[in-house]
This record gives sequence, C-alpha cells and structure tokens, in this order.
Amino acid sequence: MWATVAKHLLKAKVHRCFVQFPAKVQRNRSFPLRSLFLFPRWQQKAGALIAERAAYPITMIQNVEIFDAERFVCVHWEDGNQSLYPFVWLRDNCQCPHCFLDSAKARKLPIENLNVNTGIRDAILTEDKKVSITWPDDHRSEFDGQWLKKRCFSKHSRAEMQEELFATEHQYWGSDLQIPTMSYEDVLCNDHSAYQWLCTLRRVGIVLLEGAPATQGELVRLGKRIGFMKLTFYGYTWQVQDKIDANNVAYTSGKLSLHTDYPALQYPPGVQFLHCLKQAESGGESEVVDGFHVCHKLREQNPEAFDVLTSTQVDFTDTGVDYCDFALQSKQRIIELDPNGNLLRINFNNATRDSVLDIPAEKVQLFYSSLKELVDLLNTPGYTFSYKMKPGQVVTFDNWRILHGRKSYQTGTEISRHLEGSYLDWDVVMSRMRYLKRKLENES
Repeated sequence: MWATVAKHLLKAKVHRCFVQFPAKVQRNRSFPLRSLFLFPRWQQKAGALIAERAAYPITMIQNVEIFDAERFVCVHWEDGNQSLYPFVWLRDNCQCPHCFLDSAKARKLPIENLNVNTGIRDAILTEDKKVSITWPDDHRSEFDGQWLKKRCFSKHSRAEMQEELFATEHQYWGSDLQIPTMSYEDVLCNDHSAYQWLCTLRRVGIVLLEGAPATQGELVRLGKRIGFMKLTFYGYTWQVQDKIDANNVAYTSGKLSLHTDYPALQYPPGVQFLHCLKQAESGGESEVVDGFHVCHKLREQNPEAFDVLTSTQVDFTDTGVDYCDFALQSKQRIIELDPNGNLLRINFNNATRDSVLDIPAEKVQLFYSSLKELVDLLNTPGYTFSYKMKPGQVVTFDNWRILHGRKSYQTGTEISRHLEGSYLDWDVVMSRMRYLKRKLENES
C-alpha cells in the first residue's frame, strides 16, 4: 500500500512541474487517505512579533482533487503539502452571503438545513486561486486559500491553530524569576505595548506594571483597557488592608499562605490585578509560585498524589457581607485538567477550604497526604519568588496558574499597607488579546 502511496505522491509532484492551475479538478475514488496527514506544513513560532508574521509568504493552491468514496476534497499547495477537507464541513462553512453573515462573522445556515451526506457536483480553481465548489442543488461556495490553510485538519495544523487562538504555551519559572516589567502608561496608551503585556501575562503568568498613580480607583482604567472587570461579592474592586472584624483573611496583617483566589466560585476569576497604594515599612513582601511548574514536578515525583488531587472533589465555602451578603459553596478539584489531560486551573485556598469533605472516610488520609505533598512542594525555596511592591506598581497575574501569598507586616492605629484589587475573566482578557493582534496585523 505504501509503495502505491509513494508512487502517487511522486507522480503528483512531477505533474505539478508541468501543469499550472487546471480549470477543473480530477476525481480520485480510491487513493489512501492516511498518508496525507503525514506531511509537514508551514509553521509559525509561537509568540513571534506581529511584523514578522505579516512578512511570511502566502502559500497558494497548486491543484485540487476530489475523493468521492471518502468524501474529501484534497488541496495541493505550492509548498508541496496537501490538506483534506470533508464535504460536509465545506458545505457547513460556506462563506456566501446566504449562508454566512460576514459583518458578524457568524453562520446563517441552520444545521437542520444541512445535508450531512452531501456530495459535490463540481469544483474549479478560479483565476484568483480560490476553490469554487458547486453542490448537487446548484448552490456555490468559494473558499480562499489562506482561510483553508489555517483550518487544515492535520494534527500539526490543528495544534498550531489552537495555539494561535488560545495561546497555551507556558514559560515555567521558579525562584530565579526575572519578573517581566512594563510601563503602566504605555499599556494604557499604546496597542503594541498592551498586546505585549497580555501575551507575556498569558505565557509567563505574571507581569508588573510601573508608574501608575498611587490613587484608589486606578484599576478601573486598566480594566476598561481590556474590556470589563468581574463583579464579585467583594465588588468590582476591593481594598486589601488590615480591617476590624475582617470578612476575609486577606484583610488582616498576618501571613497569607500560598493560594489562588476565589475557588468558592464555580468559575474562579482568571486574572487578578493588585495595585499598591501604600506599603508597610516592615514586612508585607509578596510571594508567588508558578503552580503549573510545581504540578508538573508533582506528577513526576508522586503520580499517586497527583491523581488524587486531579480526581477528588473538594468543597470550598465563603460567607459574609461586603458588596452584598453572600453564602458561597463550590466543589473543585485542587488540580483541574482539561479533556486532553493538560493543566487547566489550580483551585486552592486553605482559608476557604470547607470542613465538609464529601469523600469516604477511608480516603481522607490519602487526600490529606496528597495535598500536603503539593503544599510542601509549593513552599520549596527553589520554586518561590519574593518581591516587595512599591506604591504605583500594579502586579497582574494568572489566578488559575499562579499561587500568591504575603508575609506578615506590622500595623498600628493607622493603615500601614493598602493594596486595591480587581478581577477579570480569561474570556475578556483573551478577547482583547486577539483583537489587538488582528488590529496590529492589519496595520502592518
């Protein structure tokens, strides 16, 4: 079989040397399909500059074939690669005004009107090198080459597209972190700086902004730069300072153990801002740990503990009065994985971990041992980075990945340390990041 495949591909490459953009495609009813997914395709390095991406050459279509029996259209590219596109997917994603609302980038074709077993009557490569398909009901669809290229179904191409859409690449760190630092005003006023900030926040997990006015309410401006802040039971913004009858352990002057914020919510905030307005003369240093980095180490060193923390549902609670009165309950896995087994989120706040533990008694000891294993690893000096914020600095970090804490500080009759905080959801942050990327690409 593979000899047949090789002969077919060699023939196709030789054929491309002599034939230029035939008006009609040839039909192939029996060519094996698996081999087409083995070809390498163009690759863009994650995190490359917008200008560099804009300078990449555009890959054009050389030829197209139809595999009737397997219900695929095969696109042959000038760079020697091939891509397969199912008939039904092409019909579902017709870009004509009848099927697609371009102003909203939204599909108009109802799924109930889609023939999932559709064939293809004909296909041509147009003079401007687009694929034009005629369907059995005489409807026509036209597809741009670059649009198709980005949506190639090969494993490598799908991974590249997911990275482009969700920016999942992480740069792990420990106590040797050189915290990325940017100008607060640049982020507010310059799109390229704002985009660089959000990309770094996504990749490294933490960015420090300097030069913000040391006045309360400044985080509202930063939140609007992205979109909108997350309203919680503590308000849009909240004041971290020593308070009488504190309704949160953060509102004391004592040490805060490493934690993520708000696991008592079913959907914890994705990004957190903390703006230093006043800093204690003694104590109050901030501590951060790359939780994903530590979880990878836990998985290597103690797979059983990792499995327990990724499978056990833990109860969290938060009760009190602030923006309004509240009585929160949630169930979270300490280490949350996505359907592919990749790290998605860490949910851990020892202060709000409930005394209710909804597991059999015989599993309690193993759970505590596993949790202690993680916490001990988090507090290993090689993983913890400490710094002391100064008035006018805003630390922005990934609350799903970074655990943060604080050393105790001295306080008296007056407020000696004051930070203002706010939250955003990752949906909002990623939306602004994608928007800025497209805007900068268009401008370049």
